Amino acid sequence: MISFDKLDLNLIRVFDAVMEERSVLRASQRLHLSQSAVSHALSRLREGLDQEIFVRTGKGMTPTSYAIEIIGPLRAALLSMSTTLAKASSSFKPESVSRSFVIAANDYVSATLLPQLNHQLSIAAPGIDLSIMPSTRLDLAEQIDLGRIDVAIGSFRRAPERFRIKAVMFQDEVFMCCGTHPLGAKALQMEDLVRYPLAVVSVGGEVEGTLSGYILERGLARQAQMYDRNALEQALAEAGLSVRRQIVLPHFLALPMLLEGTELLAIVPRPLARTFARTLGFMIKPLPYPVARQQLDIIWHSNNDNDPAQVWLRGQISAAADEISHSQG
Repeated sequence: MISFDKLDLNLIRVFDAVMEERSVLRASQRLHLSQSAVSHALSRLREGLDQEIFVRTGKGMTPTSYAIEIIGPLRAALLSMSTTLAKASSSFKPESVSRSFVIAANDYVSATLLPQLNHQLSIAAPGIDLSIMPSTRLDLAEQIDLGRIDVAIGSFRRAPERFRIKAVMFQDEVFMCCGTHPLGAKALQMEDLVRYPLAVVSVGGEVEGTLSGYILERGLARQAQMYDRNALEQALAEAGLSVRRQIVLPHFLALPMLLEGTELLAIVPRPLARTFARTLGFMIKPLPYPVARQQLDIIWHSNNDNDPAQVWLRGQISAAADEISHSQG
């Protein structure tokens, strides 16, 4: 018999959905999970209970007598927990609560926005902990669907209807180089992009990004190429130039070690460039070609729209982004 201490409540949610739908396919669509994920959850529950719960028939998933016996009490328990949590959330007091939030963010956001957010929380809610997961993971949308991520921060082209998206900051791109770069104080020219090697960040690689540099998963399109590649290539084509070579990285925080003492130029968001300039003495060079400002978003599941704790967290993230925008100009 499965131990309650080890019970994954997500398995009960899957069980309940299959009981209602009598179909793995329809349950997976309702839960926004893959069919294999639903089947795997049923298998785990069956093994944990040491009881058969469904039998596949021509009419779909037929519950066993054991499944029929336990579904009533389990549904009542799920409803009771939902009601209890709703009541607890309505009295959310950040200054006295002890809990943890899970935020998905890449290393750029972690290095620029999270220090300000952590500073705010240390004052307003000292009992709240943050757990940061990589927003670059391939199953980001699934993790949000499962309730394992409270908020994701990044640049998203589109989101499914079950998700909510809000812009919290706008940023532009700049070039960054080490303080001893041969360019010195000179402004960057298009010809310099041929003369000096270039480093860029693309979390999905240059060939894996879809939708013009975005990765699509479960209806969520998130940025893969962390710079405006189209604007760069168009500017080079108009000037009749091509870059000498590129270093394509999956993250930003390797750039300082790569740039130090070299002639490399890197394209990075301005807030990160200013952080590196302040802490490591790197130089910032404006782009020698036009590029649209980029939007930094927060995204969450619609199930959390009215949860006071989640609303408060999103407000804190927006306030941190505002502070970064004001301080960096």
